[in-house]
Amino acid sequence: MTEGGTRRVKGAPRVLVADDDATVVASLRVLLSQAGYEVSVAEDAESALARASVERIDLVLQDMNFSRQTSGEEGLALLEELRRQDPELPVILMTAWGSIDLAVAGMKLGAVDFVSKPWSNPHLLASVATALALSAVAESEEADPRREELDERLDLEGLIGRDPEFLRVLALVGRVAATDASVLITGESGTGKELIAAAVHANSRRRQAPFVKVNLGGISSTLFESEMFGHVRGAFTDARRDREGRFALAEGGTIFLDEIGEVDPSSQVKLLRVLQDRTYEVLGSSQPRAADVRVVSATNADLPQRVRQGQFREDLLYRLNLIAVRLPPLRDRRDDIPLLTHHILAGAAERYAVAPPEVTASGLTWLRRQAWPGNVRQLVQTLERAVLVLGERPLDAAALESLQIGESTRSDDVPRPGRMTLSEVERRMIVESLRHYDGNLTRVAEALGLSRQALYRRLEKYGLSPDDMEGDRPVGSSTLEPR
Repeated sequence: MTEGGTRRVKGAPRVLVADDDATVVASLRVLLSQAGYEVSVAEDAESALARASVERIDLVLQDMNFSRQTSGEEGLALLEELRRQDPELPVILMTAWGSIDLAVAGMKLGAVDFVSKPWSNPHLLASVATALALSAVAESEEADPRREELDERLDLEGLIGRDPEFLRVLALVGRVAATDASVLITGESGTGKELIAAAVHANSRRRQAPFVKVNLGGISSTLFESEMFGHVRGAFTDARRDREGRFALAEGGTIFLDEIGEVDPSSQVKLLRVLQDRTYEVLGSSQPRAADVRVVSATNADLPQRVRQGQFREDLLYRLNLIAVRLPPLRDRRDDIPLLTHHILAGAAERYAVAPPEVTASGLTWLRRQAWPGNVRQLVQTLERAVLVLGERPLDAAALESLQIGESTRSDDVPRPGRMTLSEVERRMIVESLRHYDGNLTRVAEALGLSRQALYRRLEKYGLSPDDMEGDRPVGSSTLEPR
């Protein structure tokens, strides 16, 4: 930053290389100069701080050790001081003595990436470009974006709403799409995380390349490598032919890793390598393959809590979480329900070749008053059922209420096909079991055929707690039908 407090935008970005190894400095100077960057150098932490305070520096590429020490403490101290001088200055750490703990410590202090020596030139240049792009994103944040302006410059197909918080999410999508940064989308089930991931891809430079969706919750640990990285013939007993993995299918494009919180620890290690080194190995082959893939992931789990519980790797979370996008639940954007209702009804009417029903004022009021624990997905299911069951009858409060009365809520009734997803059936069964056994988790787990640990994971997944009992029903629980 300059003394006036704004980073210069015009001209080639200037990268400060801070390293005591003359050979490393020379190599990086040539590499970065050929890539179009201006380069400034410093041989120790003091020189780096002095240059950063008087020169216009757009990014720092710094070593972690400037003496015979290999602990990385010198590098962390330099990082901390650089961030104190300019909190917005992007810093990439480099070291030949890399470790997981050191990488996590650096990223906690604000580093945007961590590169081990010897480095891959394409990977390092990609890291520099991404860090600079993210810095530009932070500087271009819009306070109150307008929907019309967003629609003019972005492809936001299927993303309906004008709620201010929702519009800020869409504006963030537009800003980060142009970068190659990893994006982590969080929010409750049914809020539209897949649509946001698709929008990131549709507005990126990779839009003409594949967008590959992967539900990690449906891939077992034994199949993870084969599914994600592919295998060669003979890699295991049933491998009768070569198979391309999901990363190969997404080459040049975007891979969407849904339910990232469900990945088991052994698979997390394998996924981390792709994010860290941008390489992977096909099962049965020892030849690394480069991965030119943008990674977008999503979860409704609390990943920081899972990190604290030892269930999710902290270094993987930092790799996934370069950009965090949190979707608000439908109950926090009730003013969008009329817009969503008309959009959903029009789509359902076209799909089922019927005239879209009219929604009355009382019907919209009824819809806005519901809790919608299943969020937009539940609203879609309710309105599609209204189109099929009520035909052209106006959708007033009484008509919509009749749909709910007609639905059995007994736990021993199995919903007819098309009425509920498997996740919704599972949540409903857990809720009913909690009621039946008065929140006794041991008895609930036995009745459902689960271990207590597996039950805890599902309680967390669906936002349920036996401590939140109100009468004989957990607060916030539902049969996933509006009440």
